[in-house]
Amino acid sequence: MQSDDDEIKQMIIDVLQLEDVTPADIDADAPLFVDGLGLDSIDALELGVAIHKRYGVTLPADSDDTRRHFASVRTLGLMISSNRKK
Repeated sequence: MQSDDDEIKQMIIDVLQLEDVTPADIDADAPLFVDGLGLDSIDALELGVAIHKRYGVTLPADSDDTRRHFASVRTLGLMISSNRKK
C-alpha cells in the first residue's frame, strides 16, 4: 500500500510530467519551490487544480496558508489529510 507522501509524490510527477523522477527521488521534507524540486508558480497552479480534483480540497492562490502548505510534500500531505472530502 502506498503511503500518503508517496501518493502525493506520484501525483506531482504525473501532473507536472517530471521525466526521470521517481517518488524515491523526492525528499518529503525538501522544499518544492526554488530549492528542492525547483517548481514555479505555474506548477503550483497545476498542482492546486489536481489536488482539488483528486481530494476535493480548494487552496486559495493568494493565501499565506497556501504558501505554507506547498512548502514540502509532507506539509502538503498534512493539509490534504486534514481537509480531504471523504
